[in-house]
Amino acid sequence: MELRDAIEADAGRLASLTDTPRDVMRNLVHDRTVRVVEGDGDIQGFVSYDAREQTVYITQLEGEEGVFQELLAEPLRFAQTEEMAVELLVPETESEIRDAAAAAGFERTGGGPRFDGESTTRYRIDNP
Repeated sequence: MELRDAIEADAGRLASLTDTPRDVMRNLVHDRTVRVVEGDGDIQGFVSYDAREQTVYITQLEGEEGVFQELLAEPLRFAQTEEMAVELLVPETESEIRDAAAAAGFERTGGGPRFDGESTTRYRIDNP
């Protein structure tokens, strides 16, 4: 698998991974740091994040089975270099993301907001 920066041409594939309109994903590529993981010439997942007030916020983590650990490593590397904490909200139904977050060293810090009626849990690493 290869990790790289997302480009505008990736918006269609990102949209298909998220069931989101292409223009929304195109804006995401322009507004946030977005890294994609490719395998066999196709994008298998992506992570988007931004940094503010000494914390890196993972804003979206999507992909096929088995890519989340590799994708989480990207914002963690950035945060470590910049000496920042990292936060991630995980929907209750996303057990693979929850497991990848735990394996990466994230700790559960409480409940998060509801998105589309679904509960989330907040995870954080203070010193990646």
